[in-house]
Amino acid sequence: MTIHETIAIRALVRWLALAFLKLTGWRIAGRPPEAPRYVIIAAPHTSNWDFIYTLCLAFAFRIRPQIMMKDTWFRWPLGALFRWLGAMPIDRSRAHNVVAQSIEAFQRREEMVLVVPPAGTRRRVVRWKTGFYHIAHGAGVPIALGYLDYRHKLGGFGPTVATTGDLEGDMRRIRDFYRGISGKHPWQESRACPAPTLVLPAPANLEPPCPT
Repeated sequence: MTIHETIAIRALVRWLALAFLKLTGWRIAGRPPEAPRYVIIAAPHTSNWDFIYTLCLAFAFRIRPQIMMKDTWFRWPLGALFRWLGAMPIDRSRAHNVVAQSIEAFQRREEMVLVVPPAGTRRRVVRWKTGFYHIAHGAGVPIALGYLDYRHKLGGFGPTVATTGDLEGDMRRIRDFYRGISGKHPWQESRACPAPTLVLPAPANLEPPCPT
């Protein structure tokens, strides 16, 4: 039994989450999709605090997500606690298997909310990983644009994106939404663009541009 499966505990934890958000000055915005199954982008991801605030927002919105986390966090004694909270260990060395297994999980369940940090790490990378997109497209579920804006202390949901199969076009729409949203450590933010079809050499001190 998880923390979400008893009404009394769910109500208590939601109250605690709302109290924590209020005490820390955070506000809630938007609303989750009405669909029973969807993928949530968790971005920007620059701090371990993101997990805490994501959990608080999940309780506040009364959703029961599974949150992808690096498998090394699941060692004793924290592993049991993270699983209890709905976290899901991910082995980054087996990215293809993660996508396939996530699609299968969606196909088996009538209700499922999966939270994926597309950067894949708190450290800055040039481009987001696109596993979240392939999971959503393969499972035929929408992508909810979740966010934590530390500059304005605002967290919640933006628009919902239905994948079209046009990766660059869909990512352009997603990238437009995240402009102006700031993580806890802005200098570590990764960019919301997929790897281009053709990669041209670039000067060592410059990043390859996102598609326009």
